[in-house]
Amino acid sequence: MKELKYLNKYLLKYKSLMLLGFLFVVVSTIFQIIPAQMVRYAIDLVVDNIRLYHSFEKVALRDSFFDVFARGILLYAVLILLMALLRGLFLYFVRQTLIVMSRLVEYDLKNEIFLHYETLPLSFYRKNNTGDLMNRISEDVGRVRMYLGPSIMYGMQLAVLFIMLIPFMFSISPKLTLFALIPLPILSFSIFYVNNIVEHRSEEIQKSQSRLSTFVQEAFSGIRVLKSFIREKESVDNFAKESNEYKNQSLKLTRVQSLFFPLIMGLIGLSTILTVYAGSMEVINGSLSFGTIAEFIIYVSLLTWPVASLGWTSSLVQRAAASQKRINEFLKTQTDIVSEKNLELEIAGKITFTDVSFTYPDTGIHALKHISFEINPGESLAIIGTTGSGKSTVSNLVTRLYDATQGEILIDDIPIRDYNLVNIRSQMGIVPQDVFLFSDTISNNIAFGLKEHDEDKVIKAAKDADVYENILAFPQGFKTRVGERGITLSGGQKQRVSIARAIARNPKILILDDALSAVDTKTENTILNSMKRVMEGRTSIIISHRVSSAKLAHKIVVLHDGAIVEVGTHESLMNLQGTYRDLYEKQQKQPDEVMNA
Repeated sequence: MKELKYLNKYLLKYKSLMLLGFLFVVVSTIFQIIPAQMVRYAIDLVVDNIRLYHSFEKVALRDSFFDVFARGILLYAVLILLMALLRGLFLYFVRQTLIVMSRLVEYDLKNEIFLHYETLPLSFYRKNNTGDLMNRISEDVGRVRMYLGPSIMYGMQLAVLFIMLIPFMFSISPKLTLFALIPLPILSFSIFYVNNIVEHRSEEIQKSQSRLSTFVQEAFSGIRVLKSFIREKESVDNFAKESNEYKNQSLKLTRVQSLFFPLIMGLIGLSTILTVYAGSMEVINGSLSFGTIAEFIIYVSLLTWPVASLGWTSSLVQRAAASQKRINEFLKTQTDIVSEKNLELEIAGKITFTDVSFTYPDTGIHALKHISFEINPGESLAIIGTTGSGKSTVSNLVTRLYDATQGEILIDDIPIRDYNLVNIRSQMGIVPQDVFLFSDTISNNIAFGLKEHDEDKVIKAAKDADVYENILAFPQGFKTRVGERGITLSGGQKQRVSIARAIARNPKILILDDALSAVDTKTENTILNSMKRVMEGRTSIIISHRVSSAKLAHKIVVLHDGAIVEVGTHESLMNLQGTYRDLYEKQQKQPDEVMNA
């Protein structure tokens, strides 16, 4: 329960629902117990008066006696039915308070986790896979809800029923009570044990099903390759192997589940037999009535499910504790990207790197080594280099997705760490190398960075990014939905929509992180001509492996293995006859080749 203590703040928040639910549990339990007493009274009424009724066989009062006798039985029947209806009503209230309370906590907990995810740095997402993050906010929270809902509800019902019923049963007959209760602990433990086996084997089935689904998905996605290399038979054989594993795991689970209900029914039957045996002995001795045996049999049935649920809820609590532990691990993870002074200023756009070095915390890769440069407001800087030279790391540091390991980064001569994160990022526009578009309309994707949707700004940004005509060519124009991750657009169209999204917010600092890698030379030249207008008056950083993109910049920095090897304008670097010139000449020969060296 140590990990589940984290949820106490939510239980306090919804304490009114908890208390109301407890009250309804008490009332529903009263209406659950009283009918058993009515049954005892009704049976004793029949047993005590049936002989008297037969003795009036030739007496005129017999019919009158039967009417009174029948009305008594009918009265008890009506009262039992009324109690059942009232119990059903209050059980409804129990669920409307306790189960609703668990759903409200589930809602709050999911929101808390997602909000916390949003605050965590990029390094967190590099260390954890997406599936694990999603499981913690979905399956783990779902298991925690089962503890907050069914476990607490059935726990309350069991506690209240035992507190109210067991003393009452002992007051009637201690011996009969002990006989009735003997199998119940065995029942609870057996269900707990069987349920744990069921849970373990269910998890194995889920893993097997996941492997099977992954295999089928890959087979369908790569069907062209399978057919081209004539590997259909091997694919079918591998599928049969995975399918057979799933079948075996399912059969194992079925064998265990087949024990579940026979076990419950057998132990309930044993409890009933013991109750009837002990009660019969008491009736023979004259210490109990027939009605009392019937009453105790009903009490046994009342206790059976709460006691059986004790094993089930114990397993739920165990699972919830394990899930909450996983959730707590993430909730305790704090971001190291924090503002020291929380300044909210409108920036001019000056960027200064002073002896900046950076090592990725998750991989230990030394990405930048003693980098220093300065960009004045309205100027542009191009960063050129081979793959792995540290180009994109500069972008990550400027947008403060990471903090420099060594050295200092200044914006308008103020340390970037002093700015409010939201404030400084709201004045930047970035076009990432790995373009991501949301499954929404093109218009909403372009307007993603705007505080309010402005169609004029969207259209202007589309024109500046040279994607306007492409958008109008779609049947629904700007209302065209791009599909998951922008799948309905070509690579070049996605990149240009991403550029439009960055410039639509009119940023003071514009970062193009290899933004033209997926377009051909002709399209690139068209976009670059548009970008000349866009970059005027704002600080721009162009990260690229293409020299043609770098020619736009006022200054060019050439990186190699995380260090600056050349700095200058296009003309001065060409005259150096160094790395930049070699790169330029190679790309002149193969203008559309993507450099992977």
